[in-house]
Amino acid sequence: MIPYTWLTEAAQRISPYIQRTPLTWDAENDLFLKWENHQITGSFKLRGALNKVLILQPWERDQGIVTASAGNHGQGVAYACRLVGAPVLIFASEHAVPAKVDAMRNLGAEVRLVPGGYAEAEAAGLSYAQTHAATWISPYNDGQVIAGQGTLGLEALEQLSNTPPSTWVVPVGGGGLVSGIAAALENLSPRPKIIGVQSTASAFFHSLFHQGSQAEVIELPSLADGLSGPVEQGSVTIPIVQSSLDDLILVKEEQITSAIRFAWRRYHECIEGSAAVTLAAVLAGKITSKAALCIFSGGNIQPELHRAICLQD
Repeated sequence: MIPYTWLTEAAQRISPYIQRTPLTWDAENDLFLKWENHQITGSFKLRGALNKVLILQPWERDQGIVTASAGNHGQGVAYACRLVGAPVLIFASEHAVPAKVDAMRNLGAEVRLVPGGYAEAEAAGLSYAQTHAATWISPYNDGQVIAGQGTLGLEALEQLSNTPPSTWVVPVGGGGLVSGIAAALENLSPRPKIIGVQSTASAFFHSLFHQGSQAEVIELPSLADGLSGPVEQGSVTIPIVQSSLDDLILVKEEQITSAIRFAWRRYHECIEGSAAVTLAAVLAGKITSKAALCIFSGGNIQPELHRAICLQD
């Protein structure tokens, strides 16, 4: 488990640079809603990226920062590197959301598109960092990145006046966010249940959690692009997730689509597929706890796609 003190130190370190995002209550649906789509880069990923970059030594920054991203982590790293004046190179899939690629470049990053999916982008980034002695920043396999993500949990607890709901519903990709949330909740008694959610189209961590292996997972295209791809072998998030989550469940792509539309029509909020998995689980009846908290991890969806989804009957 990530030490709790790392989270409190991260919160102090990054607080001058991030937004305190809204937490609202939907009485009709008995839900708390944490809107991280209001974060500066449109995603919670800024928290972990900032914490990691700000804690690096000057020589680590000067040798260049390298990462891989579906888009949101890359924006966070690019934003942080712009703050400290460090060069950054981001490897992304050739299928990455164009709006996310443009956003990374607009923040000053060099972006290299790699044939294949996120797994190929991550492999290319790791190889480049090792070959060029650059500083690698994983989107999830890093204790300080996880600590930064955990500040979302600390912030939500403050907004809830230390009376947290009994169940927290969290998107899961590489496990960085849910590992940080677990660290934030570790000292509570009783500790709330933590339910992770991902898409059936990219169920790598689901398979790791329930079967102990992701070897047999077949990946399909997903609206939850930020949750896609296999988990790095030996990632620190694997034992944390396996020991901290109460369950890890799956939602279908059509349920994610419905949740994106529901969030827009009911709350007037634009969320991306990776964020919508939590609401999809609730709307599908997979979360039965009263007053659950849904974390909406980001809102960086291609505008044309969001418009098309929301115009559907």
